[in-house]
Amino acid sequence: MPAITVDNPLTLPRVPAPAPDDVPRPVRAVTTAPTGYEGEGFPVRRAFAGINHRHLDPFIMMDQMGEVDYQAGEPRGTPWHPHRGFETVTYLIDGTFIHRDSHGGGGVINDGDTQWMTAGSGLLHIETPPEELVMSGGLFHGIQLWVNLPAEDKMMAPRYQDIGGGSVTYLTSADGGSLLRLIAGSIGGNEGPGITHTPITLVHATVQAGAESVLPWRSDFNALAYVLAGNGYAGTERRPVHMGQTVVFGSGDALTVGADTKQDSRTNALEILLLGGQPIREPIAHYGPFVMNTRAELQQAFDDFRAGRLGTVPAVHGMTGAGPRG
Repeated sequence: MPAITVDNPLTLPRVPAPAPDDVPRPVRAVTTAPTGYEGEGFPVRRAFAGINHRHLDPFIMMDQMGEVDYQAGEPRGTPWHPHRGFETVTYLIDGTFIHRDSHGGGGVINDGDTQWMTAGSGLLHIETPPEELVMSGGLFHGIQLWVNLPAEDKMMAPRYQDIGGGSVTYLTSADGGSLLRLIAGSIGGNEGPGITHTPITLVHATVQAGAESVLPWRSDFNALAYVLAGNGYAGTERRPVHMGQTVVFGSGDALTVGADTKQDSRTNALEILLLGGQPIREPIAHYGPFVMNTRAELQQAFDDFRAGRLGTVPAVHGMTGAGPRG
């Protein structure tokens, strides 16, 4: 982990250190993600479980999918399912998946790719491991993030963005000790390729053992960090964190994360996802695959789904198949 990297991060543009008068964000809380299963037994960690929504807004939930090294015949997932009222961001760190929807959209996500699906007014969706992966087995690891849409955008037409691993913005920290993959938003004047309705920043950072990254962060955004692998600390108070933990930061202008000098046998660095966004601050009615503003809108989403107005499973696919929630 991860499949997409850079041989020499020192050749990359550097994110400038925060200004001397920038306020470091304190660590408000550290939570540990419980483990669970999706669909036919797909292993996940529920990254945001137990965190108050006011600290998450505009995010709804996030699952770490895997990391799992499948044997032949083992790749699994979930069946066709509907979505309305938000966006799903599937970042595949290792592996390959095929995604399809009831509107004819689809594509292949490979190592390091991000598939950004705006569900908007609604669709049916599935992600499946390719047949060759089912036959051979192999490594699979990624995250799926749900980003809320403001009320004015909840019924927009569905759309996709497919962001190849090679098209993300590669940066390094001011000291050169961290590789930063900027998927969406901006950091230190650098822009990521993801186009978002709700302003957010999404970064996958590899912090080398013993290194510390202090990054500027928009003061009007919230700030979260999720440890994908390794051990380290967060904040100037050096709060210990390890794989499967989420950090909730308080207000300020800069984030601090660092990697322990000694890592476990699975990784030689701290792999950490940094994310934040501009809170929407609207009422939420969330149940299952729908995220709306009122209970009446939620009921309408279920009624529309049952009536087939979100689409039907394309007969050409001939599938009730597998794939993680997305």
